[in-house]
Amino acid sequence: MPLPESIPVRYTEEEAGYVSFRPVVRQTFRSRELLDMILSVTGKDVARIRQILRSGTVVFHFYRYWWQGFEVAEQELRVLLAGFPDPDPRRPFRADECSLAIIEAPGSPPRASLEVAKSSVSHRGLLRRRSFWDVLLNHAAGGPLAYGGYSYGHHADVYRLELTPQARAELAAAAASLAPRNLRHGLQAVQHAARILFTCPRLS
Repeated sequence: MPLPESIPVRYTEEEAGYVSFRPVVRQTFRSRELLDMILSVTGKDVARIRQILRSGTVVFHFYRYWWQGFEVAEQELRVLLAGFPDPDPRRPFRADECSLAIIEAPGSPPRASLEVAKSSVSHRGLLRRRSFWDVLLNHAAGGPLAYGGYSYGHHADVYRLELTPQARAELAAAAASLAPRNLRHGLQAVQHAARILFTCPRLS
């Protein structure tokens, strides 16, 4: 059967391990909006997306969403998914388009320690020639950067920078002196980071 044009959805905060008493919110999603959310969880895994649509539930950003499950033909779903971006390793890193840096802690799988938005750390203080964001981009420019795929959650291409001990020390020092005072303590997580992911929203 075809994907419905609009889908009534309910959602509430996810509370693992016990019955939730959080309020339930009702909202109508267009089919593309629902697919966009599911892609953030699954990527373009057709079998898994079909299973989620059939089961009628998904957890996204600490919320559980559910709807009346339905079946979608594989070929129709592939046609719909073709309208969403695909990873493209040929896309060069463009520093001016980068909007977010994700500091990842060591581990398998990797764990995101902190998301650093350009808007929060790009201000240059009085008499300062550079910001903490400038330092992050200088390290990205020094590389080597590896293409890390397309993030449907961030709607962006991702570029990965593995950190050396020297880079961690330099970034920690820059955070202590250049970052806004209210962020300096949190940014010291970079001392123990394994890598930084730079996200560049797909503009074309």
